[in-house]
Amino acid sequence: MVCSQALMTFLPIVDRELRVAARRHNTYSTRLVVALAGLVICGFFYIVNLRVSGHLLGHYVFQGLSWLALLYCLYAGRRWTADCLSEEKREGTLGLLFLTDLKGCDVVFGKLAATSLNGFYGLLAIFPILALPLLMGGVTNGEFWRVALVLVLAFLFSLAVGIVASAWSRDAREAAGVNFLLLLLVAASLPACAGLMAYFSSSHRVMWGLLVPCPVYPFYLAFDANYPWHKGLFWGSVVVIHTLTWLLVGLASWIVPQFWREQPAGRGANPWRDRWHNWLYGDGDRRRSYRKRLLDVNAFYWLASRVRLKPLGVWAFVGFIACWWVIMVLRLDSKWFDESLSFTTALMISSVLKLWIAIEACQRLAEDRKIGALELLLSTPLSVKDILYGQLLALRRQFLMPVMVAIFAGWLLIVAGGERSFEENARLQAFGIAGIVMLVCDITALIWVAMAAALTVKNPNRASVRTIFQVLILPWLFFLAVSALVGTGTFSSSAKPSWKFYLVLWFNFGILADIAFGFAAWNQLRTRFRSLAFERLSVVRVHK
Repeated sequence: MVCSQALMTFLPIVDRELRVAARRHNTYSTRLVVALAGLVICGFFYIVNLRVSGHLLGHYVFQGLSWLALLYCLYAGRRWTADCLSEEKREGTLGLLFLTDLKGCDVVFGKLAATSLNGFYGLLAIFPILALPLLMGGVTNGEFWRVALVLVLAFLFSLAVGIVASAWSRDAREAAGVNFLLLLLVAASLPACAGLMAYFSSSHRVMWGLLVPCPVYPFYLAFDANYPWHKGLFWGSVVVIHTLTWLLVGLASWIVPQFWREQPAGRGANPWRDRWHNWLYGDGDRRRSYRKRLLDVNAFYWLASRVRLKPLGVWAFVGFIACWWVIMVLRLDSKWFDESLSFTTALMISSVLKLWIAIEACQRLAEDRKIGALELLLSTPLSVKDILYGQLLALRRQFLMPVMVAIFAGWLLIVAGGERSFEENARLQAFGIAGIVMLVCDITALIWVAMAAALTVKNPNRASVRTIFQVLILPWLFFLAVSALVGTGTFSSSAKPSWKFYLVLWFNFGILADIAFGFAAWNQLRTRFRSLAFERLSVVRVHK
């Protein structure tokens, strides 16, 4: 009797969440969707490597699927647990759990079970697909099970990092940022030190022991090409990562009961927070002057631009990239307009600016819609056109000048040809002009798609992820797939195409995605803004 009661009171939230998940349809459909996606990807890798010998075919397919599965596992914490506890804090429901006899570990394990069950089922659905290359040859049983072990370990480690970030934070963006920084600190700080020591030392010897906290390292060692010579490092890394996972879960269990309450309000209650707030928003006189100036232009413009120093962060990033470029030129003794360095710099600054704009464009609208403020705004004299125009003004204030500087720098890298042949100059100019045009088109599409996603997705982070996937990632996936098929000569025995073919292919896929998703989002905002904004309220009324 005592034993049965102990079982009933052990992790009660986990028991409840598992019972609820067993009645949800998506608990089972997720496994089917992930398995089908794995089969499609497996078939793609198989077609790409058709000309490879049978022994290597299974090996290449297994490696490709394994690396994609590892990315899925590392993204799990950001997707499922990075905002699970912080969302409860914002909604004020986390404190209700601690009015009972629940402990921190009960809440943490319960949220882990509730949020990550579908993701874990998706991982389990991948394993049968990973086993298919065993039938092709080139993959051993031990290799398969070691990779499966590391994937499960990486998945749990990513969830643990996410739950700690969520326990520490309250804001969704803050939780995502803490999750990313904590993942870098725990999993990448020691490997980065090992890389720096190898780079600056005269012997260039890598201290492999510093790589053990990184989940990528045991995954690399799990393959038969590396495992026989590094068995000790592989199992040592597995033990270290497993220990770190439990330590992170324990840390989250300790943090949750300590930091679930609202901080005391009032002047002087938290001097450091007051100083930070005054630095971001300005003191009373500056806020009043700033508010009057922006309200005279557009009310929503002021709402989306209340943090006065947002543009300073973008300028700081542009300055960092400029310093990095100068340091690389001086350190590597390369030319000022070296082609590889120029392309790397342009890719870094354009990619970060696009990601930043995608996040900012949906943040204000998504948060207002989630808390019901958007319905209140629409009940005022503000029109839909005013709201959209105000959001565009806020984005222009934050990003217009840095983007113009990035375009000017890209144009400067194009015209400063230096000592290059005619063919090299033509290639550089073609890629440079295409990159500038793509930057402008991508930013335009990202803004419209992000604002539309903010009205259709319940979470601001999911809105930004959907936007980035549709406009930025999806064209690259199609480009890489077609390039792999063409480059390996799967369907043709003719000579491989030149760089012009790949440039046109990349540009066309990007422009088509911008037009398709951007126009659809613009039309949705123009015709269905009010209905989408009130959809959350109508759903609540139906349930009542």
